[in-house]
Amino acid sequence: MKIAALALNTFRESIRDRIFYSLLAFATLMLGFSLVLGNLTIGDEIKIIKDFGLAAISLFGVLIAIFVGINLVYKEMEKRTIYVILSNPISRSQFIIGKYLGLSLTLLVEVLVMTAGLLALCYMKEPTIPWELFVAIVAIWFELQLMLAVALLFSACVSPFLSGLCTLVVFVIGHLTVDFRQLVANTENPLLKKAADVFYYSFPNLESLNYKARVVHGIDIPWVEFSLSLLYATSYTILVIVLTLSIFNRRDIR
Repeated sequence: MKIAALALNTFRESIRDRIFYSLLAFATLMLGFSLVLGNLTIGDEIKIIKDFGLAAISLFGVLIAIFVGINLVYKEMEKRTIYVILSNPISRSQFIIGKYLGLSLTLLVEVLVMTAGLLALCYMKEPTIPWELFVAIVAIWFELQLMLAVALLFSACVSPFLSGLCTLVVFVIGHLTVDFRQLVANTENPLLKKAADVFYYSFPNLESLNYKARVVHGIDIPWVEFSLSLLYATSYTILVIVLTLSIFNRRDIR
């Protein structure tokens, strides 16, 4: 009950955050722009709308996770409200988990709103519901949960600026590790190969959750592969949350 109450309170705070509304409004405009772009481009308009729309859901979801998530712990400490919260019979672990679940609800609102907008745009072009989009959207949701956990981890350790920067770096590198490793696979430089391996195993493989292009172009996705990707993301998210709890429980917040 304590975690649920804290999660709902965090959700209310996040929903009232001007950053959330600004990003959501801009994301909605980008969805509208995808319709204009589809009309101006020679080719399959519906594919352009789907591709642009899925990219917008992913990008702005990550931005919300970063810009709202990095302040989850810092704001409480800066306003000293964390002392009031922790003076109640609530543990530090419950505090972190409650914050995480609260912002997860916020991200769920963002994903649902933008998904509804994307489906509406697709329906305007083709009067059918593109159910295949939900495969990519579910994968995006799991990626957002992972990035939220990363943002919360850095939020519990460093300042908001460094937290946002580090989270953004993880997001970018997480999408490049596979390509980088393949790029240097045939190189004769052992140091470069070692660096590629270090990046590959040190950062989450976010490309394993990137099904946008395959969904848009109608390429079949094996359910075993998809399920393993979601399992990987869930396991990594839990690992990051456990690490966050370990660090925050040892941190001196006086």
